[in-house]
Amino acid sequence: MTSAEAAARRPPGGNRLPVERPPSPLRLFLAQLSHFFALLLWAASVLALLGGLPQLAVAIAVVVVLNGVFAFVQEHRADRAAQALRDLVPHRATVVRDGHRQEIDAADLVVGDLVLPEAGDRVAADLRLLDVHGLRVDEAMLTGESEPVGKAPGDPVAAGCFVVEGEGTAVVAAIAGDTRLASIATMTRSVERARTPLARELDRLVRTITVLALGIGTVCFAGGLVLGLPLDDGFLFAVGVTVALVPEGLLPTVTLSLAQSAQLLAGRHALVRRLESVETLGATSVICTDKTGTLTENRMAVLDVWTPAGTLAVRGEGYEPVAAVEGPAGAVAAARVLARTAALCSTGRIAADGNTWVAVGDPMEAAIDALARRLGTDGTASGAPAGTRRFPFDPRRRRMSVWADGVLSLKGAPDGVLPLCAPDPAAAEEAVRMAARGLRVLAVARRTGPLAADADADSAERDLELLGLIGLEDPPRASVVGALAECRRAGIAVAMVTGDSGPTAEAIARQTGLWREGSSRVVHGADLPADDAALGELLDADGMVLCRVQPEDKLRIARALRERGHVVAMTGDGVNDGPALRAADIGIAMGVGGTDVARQAADLVLLDDDFATIVAAVRQGRTTFANIRRFLTYHLTDNVAELTPFVVFTATGGGVPLALSVLQVLSLDIATDLLPALALGAEPPSPRVLDGPPPRRRLVDRGLLRRALLVLGPVEATVAMGAFLTVLLGAGWSYGDDVPSGTLAGASGAAFTAVVLGQFATAFACRSTHRPAWRLPWRSNRLLVWAVAVELLVLVGMLAVPPVADLLGQRPPPLPGLLVALLAVPAVLLVDGLAKTLRTRPRRAAATRDVRPAAQ
Repeated sequence: MTSAEAAARRPPGGNRLPVERPPSPLRLFLAQLSHFFALLLWAASVLALLGGLPQLAVAIAVVVVLNGVFAFVQEHRADRAAQALRDLVPHRATVVRDGHRQEIDAADLVVGDLVLPEAGDRVAADLRLLDVHGLRVDEAMLTGESEPVGKAPGDPVAAGCFVVEGEGTAVVAAIAGDTRLASIATMTRSVERARTPLARELDRLVRTITVLALGIGTVCFAGGLVLGLPLDDGFLFAVGVTVALVPEGLLPTVTLSLAQSAQLLAGRHALVRRLESVETLGATSVICTDKTGTLTENRMAVLDVWTPAGTLAVRGEGYEPVAAVEGPAGAVAAARVLARTAALCSTGRIAADGNTWVAVGDPMEAAIDALARRLGTDGTASGAPAGTRRFPFDPRRRRMSVWADGVLSLKGAPDGVLPLCAPDPAAAEEAVRMAARGLRVLAVARRTGPLAADADADSAERDLELLGLIGLEDPPRASVVGALAECRRAGIAVAMVTGDSGPTAEAIARQTGLWREGSSRVVHGADLPADDAALGELLDADGMVLCRVQPEDKLRIARALRERGHVVAMTGDGVNDGPALRAADIGIAMGVGGTDVARQAADLVLLDDDFATIVAAVRQGRTTFANIRRFLTYHLTDNVAELTPFVVFTATGGGVPLALSVLQVLSLDIATDLLPALALGAEPPSPRVLDGPPPRRRLVDRGLLRRALLVLGPVEATVAMGAFLTVLLGAGWSYGDDVPSGTLAGASGAAFTAVVLGQFATAFACRSTHRPAWRLPWRSNRLLVWAVAVELLVLVGMLAVPPVADLLGQRPPPLPGLLVALLAVPAVLLVDGLAKTLRTRPRRAAATRDVRPAAQ
């Protein structure tokens, strides 16, 4: 093609993938200020302004803005899957233009260009091969198949793939948005992220609070008017009730708690990309995991070598070239020939990296190189001599070969090699035994003699001499067995979803303990039901093994399981996994071996690619769920104590003065409650957090409401009103009398102090749902102790610093009021302990009845 013709064919934008324009930072920030709960707080701010309380209006607005800023900073990394896809396209490509070989910008490629791919290149456009010389391509990011694929003339090669070996000539078949890579980008963008369970629960909670706040505020307003309260005062109290019922500190507490958990997970090699995903992890009921690199180490090692002269056992660490080889002397000599022959048709090798040896290229071929060196012969580093002809691996032949110096060296799957050799029943039996042990089996053979210049692979690979079999293992990670056992204890089903073959996948499933007799099955991707309902029913079992799975299959699997009510975690590392990662409730990408596309599409990135890290993340997720319930109990308890003064004032038609002002209520929600609530969000995990299936209950259920509204809240409210009335009565007040401002400020300070102290006690009570606070070790949550100590200083400042006290309308309480306020601590703890004892006694009695017959 001439340069002029190429210029005429070049479309606008050139060979660049279409990229979805990301939302602007301003739009992302505004979204943090306009969700439902934020809108509720904005409404409260407006009502406060209309009610003549500009300080309250400003304070609420500041809370919303600060929380929005924090959430925006935490989640500013928006989806960049399409951008990452574009970055996979290389910047340069080698073509033939104007009759000359030249290097051009990959963006200038056009359909019809003649491209010269070679080892080390990343393909810049969809190609159709015209000529090949030992060309092998790594298509794992598109197909999930871990082994590079040999290519022949006429074969397609997709943009974004790597050329691992050889060279060739190809014509550009598609560029930019017409490539297969672009179609995956479109698929990824079209998949909407599922709303997390936490988001749905918070929406439900906020709507419930909204209805309650507006309903009770309206009732109080109407009741005040009926009892003779002036219109302005009635409106002010309606605003106060609304503000009292809206937990302004809930939003920042949830956000900061999730961020806290995300930081803990980062320390455990798990990077959280969406804060809400932390809680979703705890609700996970099914994990669909890859095999290679997640359950296994992605590190091949030769364990056994069989030759007609005998069998060798190879013992060594990793890719170290020094190891013990056990077997007859004749077998060792035969194994040297076998290893040298296998190395001749390999390009992967081992190399020293500091004090360790690592694989360079294909891990399986690196293991062959290590074997050759262990046996004292040349490995793949020596390379094939000049004049070599290669016949690359392809799925039809299931073998590859190299001809050099009059010798054809060949390696491949036993079923692709043994039929070309003289029949050997012992070899066939040994291949079956190795496969049954979960080893990847390679047969190695050779032929001496000339090779015709026009010979193809089928004519060259005949009349072979079988040299032996190599059994390789990709060892399971040491942590996987224990991690899978924890999943079973936690009621989480695990399925293996892999592009590898069924026997290999099943063997790994058995070795790791994923396989469960009676429920596990091996299902080929081509055999998956076309109907999503039938697919979900098939997969709804623990220990399923899905092999030869295509990208579209993973997407369907995630959707089918979600439609059956499961919370699905899906792992992935390739470009092809992007849509499935977005469709799952939790998309988990590999941080070491994964692509940028997978990492950007995921909610969680494993920095060590280890399955055990997923289980650690689930444990933290369940802990986060429990902690959110703890500080929700804490917040709702406070609401009862804050609401009671308004109810009493309205019910008495102003006969009993208002114990707490609206500004005091807001300061309780934000200033004195926030640190203890955050400390509750850092409560360490219980040893039993993974006992039983994931929590299906709601964040706020009857048990939580009963405890907050009928047990802890009334105790706080009673002590607070008692402290308030003690000060008033001590000053000679009678029902319905006007109260001097100084006396009212002291009485209000006593009520305020009682509520704060009661909340401190509630914080310790909320650490457990069944054990009294005095039976819990203080040192296990030192943050809570420090939080209470700091808030005590804040309380003193609010009472004793004149500008702050004047703004809130309070003073330090007189001694009688202070003494009553101090009773809030023992009262809350004792009533909470009694309620827990009464609630757990029937369970203990039932457990005793169940145990006695067995003991007898």
